Amino acid sequence: MSCDLLIVGGEGDLALRKLYPALYSLWVVGCLPEDIRIFGMARRHMTQDEFLSRVREWFDKRKSAREFEEQAWAGFSARLTYCSLDATDVASLHTLREEHLDDDGRDLVVYLATPPGIFGPVCQAIHGAGLARANARIVVEKPLGEDRASFLEINEQLTRVFEERQVYRIDHYLGKETVQNLLALRFANTFLEPLWNNKYIDNVQITVAESIGVSGRWSFYDDAGALRDMVQNHLLQLVCLAAMEPPAHLESTAVRNEKMKVLSSLRPLDAETIRDDFVIGQYTAGNVDGESVPGYCEEEGAEPKSDTETFIAIKAHIDNWRWAGVPFYLRTGKRLRERFSEIVVEFKQVPHAIFPDQYLLDAPNRLIIRVQPEETISLQLMNKVAGLDVKTPLRSVTMDLSFPEENEPGSTPDAYQRLLLDVIRENPTLFVRADEVEEAWKWVDGIREVWQSTRKRPERYPAGSGGPTGAIEMVARDGRRWREYD
Repeated sequence: MSCDLLIVGGEGDLALRKLYPALYSLWVVGCLPEDIRIFGMARRHMTQDEFLSRVREWFDKRKSAREFEEQAWAGFSARLTYCSLDATDVASLHTLREEHLDDDGRDLVVYLATPPGIFGPVCQAIHGAGLARANARIVVEKPLGEDRASFLEINEQLTRVFEERQVYRIDHYLGKETVQNLLALRFANTFLEPLWNNKYIDNVQITVAESIGVSGRWSFYDDAGALRDMVQNHLLQLVCLAAMEPPAHLESTAVRNEKMKVLSSLRPLDAETIRDDFVIGQYTAGNVDGESVPGYCEEEGAEPKSDTETFIAIKAHIDNWRWAGVPFYLRTGKRLRERFSEIVVEFKQVPHAIFPDQYLLDAPNRLIIRVQPEETISLQLMNKVAGLDVKTPLRSVTMDLSFPEENEPGSTPDAYQRLLLDVIRENPTLFVRADEVEEAWKWVDGIREVWQSTRKRPERYPAGSGGPTGAIEMVARDGRRWREYD
């Protein structure tokens, strides 16, 4: 399959840090079409040699167990072309088409590594230049709006030019190997799926914790906050994969239909829920990894009286037969003591403990899906302590369900490798459909409306801590606790 890949914003941070390294890795293992052509497009004037030098610099910075291969780089770099053009200008794109993209028989993938504010003008220019053909696909990154109304406006700009089947809305969490392996664990094994319901599962915890602050993006983050920046997309997509019903098959429509059912079953939060089961926080100055860091309102470019939340914890419910009564505890925050993302499925205690002091151990069975920084899956079980003790003492042990140890270090593909390959292969399964995004925004907008009416303010927590104490208390009121950091 012949394919051209046009990266708009081709000399920006996303392209250099994620896209080109992912494409190079795909090239090394022979997954890209041999005749693929990759065009980096931006307004900045740069020679071809300068462009290749910048790309190569980022390869050298990238930590990878796979050694850089000069021969592979020579082949890959020959597929790269830099175009100093304005992607919002029809004449510029018409020139690009005449010089490079005149073969309508080749698939065209356009990756918008740009702010959403120019999605509309770029799409109109693509249409005006005759590049919005039937075999074209367009990839867009978050944020897709700041609420439901703004998302619908952005989406209308995209679908005015491209059909829904041509639009690939990327959420890199869905490309993680462990996230995909969750579906395999559930739907390819007979022992687990019968237990995947409210009869056996006590609660589900989903955490996306970051140790970094706003990283020079204070103005953007202050407009978004943790709810819109993380909950609306990453956390809710993880909820969908953990809670969805078995699809009839792995074809994209079937999978995304089941995810949509989860989103539409999320219970809206009312004022009472906001008071008791909704915690917001904002980090103050503290210490992370032995380094003193400023508080959120002390960051560069900050306003000293901002009440934007940098942490959020929600007790959510999915109102359907499978999950009735099972709380989904969601939390995410910045400047926490450790960076990690994980899904924890905690099973109910045995109905009757025949082993002495079993309940005192407070160690329920848990399935732990660690998404980052390492990608692992483990199962915590109770096991007898070896010896002749007549009381039969127990202990909690962990069974590793991760990928086999014989896999080479670095051989597990990263999320962008998987997702870019799927776009090229025209497989939209791991991308988010428009109705999913709209339904997620609908739930988040409802939370914001009630939250603002209650005038709830964020609880301060020191950088380098586990977050606000209110999040611990929220779970403790239910007689539960968050799984401790490793």
